[in-house]
Amino acid sequence: MTQHERAVAGCGKQRAPTIDMYSLRLLGFIGPYWRRAVAAALCVLAASAAVLAMPQLIRWAIDYGLGIERQGDRLVATGAEERLVIAALGLVAAALLRGGFSFGSTYLGEWLSQRVAYDIRNSIYDRLQRLSYAYHDQQQTGQLMSRATQDVESVRMFVSIGVFRGAQMIVLLIAILTLMLATNWKLALVVWAFLPFIAWRSLVMAFTLRPIWTSIQEGLARIATVLQEALTGARVVKAFAREEHEGEKFRREADAVFTDSYRSSRIQATNAPLMSGLWLAATAATLWFGAREVSAGNLELGELTAFLLYLTVLQMPVRMLGWIIMISSRANASGQRIFEILDAESAVKERAGAIELSGVKGLVRFESVSFAYDAISPVLSDVDIEAKPGQVIALMGPTGSGKTTVVNLMPRFYDVTGGQITIDGVDIRDMTLASLREAIGTVQQDVFLFSATIRDNIAYGVVDATEEQIEAAARAAHIHDYIAALPEGYDTWVGERGITLSGGQKQRMAIARTLLMDPRILILDDSTSSVDTQTEYLIQQTLSTVMEGRTTFVIAQRLRTVKMADQIVVLDGGRIVERGRHQDLLRRGGIYRQIYDLELRDQEEALEAPAKTGVAEPAAVAGS
Repeated sequence: MTQHERAVAGCGKQRAPTIDMYSLRLLGFIGPYWRRAVAAALCVLAASAAVLAMPQLIRWAIDYGLGIERQGDRLVATGAEERLVIAALGLVAAALLRGGFSFGSTYLGEWLSQRVAYDIRNSIYDRLQRLSYAYHDQQQTGQLMSRATQDVESVRMFVSIGVFRGAQMIVLLIAILTLMLATNWKLALVVWAFLPFIAWRSLVMAFTLRPIWTSIQEGLARIATVLQEALTGARVVKAFAREEHEGEKFRREADAVFTDSYRSSRIQATNAPLMSGLWLAATAATLWFGAREVSAGNLELGELTAFLLYLTVLQMPVRMLGWIIMISSRANASGQRIFEILDAESAVKERAGAIELSGVKGLVRFESVSFAYDAISPVLSDVDIEAKPGQVIALMGPTGSGKTTVVNLMPRFYDVTGGQITIDGVDIRDMTLASLREAIGTVQQDVFLFSATIRDNIAYGVVDATEEQIEAAARAAHIHDYIAALPEGYDTWVGERGITLSGGQKQRMAIARTLLMDPRILILDDSTSSVDTQTEYLIQQTLSTVMEGRTTFVIAQRLRTVKMADQIVVLDGGRIVERGRHQDLLRRGGIYRQIYDLELRDQEEALEAPAKTGVAEPAAVAGS
């Protein structure tokens, strides 16, 4: 079974019982705008009243304006002309009122639908921003983008068409059936005899289309995911000549959406003539029985005409019923996908009464800290670290040893599953997230830059920073000279994800962005891994000054960083296996010595070479 087939099967098994639960929840977004909703409802009622008045005006014109009477074998008009004029003016007035109130209901309905879509999009974005790393680790970007765009658009159509247009159709349906019953109950029963079949067919349509539309929405999300990955990884695709493979992958997903969409259209196309046939049969039966009632003197000719006009008007809500059911089914499927985001619980939550972190000194302690992404995969076990204010802690270890996890726990990107982390003696879980993260500056290994100017990227964490402060941070990261040499300087636009910059340039901009925050605690996650030796030397010189008075955690693969550390913590398998200073750990001959021999010895020999030949350390450069 393919992924698409599994999705369709899952839709049928899991979602059919929900009926319209999500559609009802979506209506809650109309609540803040209840005044406009009430105004729209009044317009719907008024427009419906105008529609219902027209057949009665025509009946009155026939029965009293024309005054049709039977005289022997002939029908003779005995009415007054002025009554026909009054009826005609009444029809014009009803048409104008119908047009005006229909405009009001359409305008208000569209305004409400756009506002609901606006609120839902903002709610989705706000929720995604507040969910922890643990949530985003399990989600696909394309899926989330699809929910914030295509699914929200389905909800907008539901509010505009399904709610207000549907309300008008229901009002017309009930009112017309009531008027039919009041006119001639026998003739009304003839029409009503067809309604159970129409209702049954509508329900069949609803339950048939619901899982199909869910599958279509999920298929569109998969297309968005494939497209997003292909565009993001375009360089990799071209480097490995995988254009055909990616094209085939996209075609498979597009074909699945086409198949479901075609199936949905085929069902609707089959249903439309069936509904029309039922309606024509109802009209024929009404005309036959109504003519007999007129002949028997139980029904006036004007009443039969009004009855037939009501039957014609009744076609509109009945025909719209299938379309409204389809819109509602699609909205219900979209609502489920939207509320999966809005109902998601963040693994990292701010406690009630959390305190604002201020006057940070920088004493950081890990006390028997353990962490696991799930119950069977421990990442850290019994980690104890004490970093005093102004100290530099270097984290080292083989790949997968837990170094990055250690630094991700401090700003609460994840929460510890055992033990605690304290800053100045206070558990970080008792602090507000905003104040905690303002006190910790992080330069991550995977540098991300926004599609904005260089100035905006550097000032991202301090939006009100002055030009002098931005330039000072850039100088500290040894990126100012490169920026100043650009034609537009700090106003230079950075391409998507910083694609126009080299790895070293992006990393130095990230360092400048963090230094501008002036944090008391620094986290440098291998922050000089993408720069050349010469630039790394310059950055280290600057960082050694910047680190003074700050508590710094460094994940490093460069010898200079390791040597300047007050404490080196060596992790292996999520546990601390060694700790100490560089020379002490070398003498022990443990894991650190192995790392040194494999990765750091060559760097030390390269640093010693200039000293032996009398060559000075690298000079400053403009950029790399």
